[in-house]
Amino acid sequence: MKFTLEQSERYSRHINLREIGTKGQEKLLESKILIIGAGGLGSPAAMYLAAAGIGTIGLVDPDFVEISNLQRQIIHAYKDISKPKVTSGKETIQDLNHDVNVVTYQEWATLDNITDIIKDRDYDFVIDATDNFAAKFLINDACVRLKKPFSHAGVVEYAGQTMTYVPGEGPCYRCVFLDPPPRDAVPGNQEVGILGVIPGIIGTIQATEGIKYLLNIGELLTGKLLVFDALEMDFRKVKVTSRENCSSCGI
Repeated sequence: MKFTLEQSERYSRHINLREIGTKGQEKLLESKILIIGAGGLGSPAAMYLAAAGIGTIGLVDPDFVEISNLQRQIIHAYKDISKPKVTSGKETIQDLNHDVNVVTYQEWATLDNITDIIKDRDYDFVIDATDNFAAKFLINDACVRLKKPFSHAGVVEYAGQTMTYVPGEGPCYRCVFLDPPPRDAVPGNQEVGILGVIPGIIGTIQATEGIKYLLNIGELLTGKLLVFDALEMDFRKVKVTSRENCSSCGI
């Protein structure tokens, strides 16, 4: 593809990077990333991916913007209260970068529709930006079955974690966490709270992993769970391995 003058200027800092250059930026503009969840994690992930020039971004979320979201869900603003989150997210992305095509799915990701959603645009990479265990296992199992790489993340209080699954190159989410805990066994952010910047930090890492995967640069968080503690300002990587009897990716 041939860049316009505006695109050459917009993406100049990427183009100047040896590992990206014009070919890498072309690749980003041709790529498609699906973000499931347009909240705390999905907001920074979507905005940085849009700024980077990802050609197509899919947003999946059934919810509407509430005032309590604005403490951390930076893709939404006060004027967006009561709008569907996917609509608000699409408008913000398009204001940021009109190169990006935003596809919205105002619905829950479920066993009945997740395959169709992922296949809808044949997405290259999936970001799990959900806030419940059932959705995380659902996304994992669908991506494993469809051989789609994805980034998992979870956040609560002052902490967060993330890992990346690439088919054939490391453990999946179910290898590490086995099965969902019983309903209401683990309190969520609505009960215990969350420091607003935590999903910003972790969601931005998810966006970074997606970009690195698309460009085939650097080292991904495959076989590693990155754990962040904001109170101690500590990042650590925990090695994780595949399970031969994993009900999702085990052979």
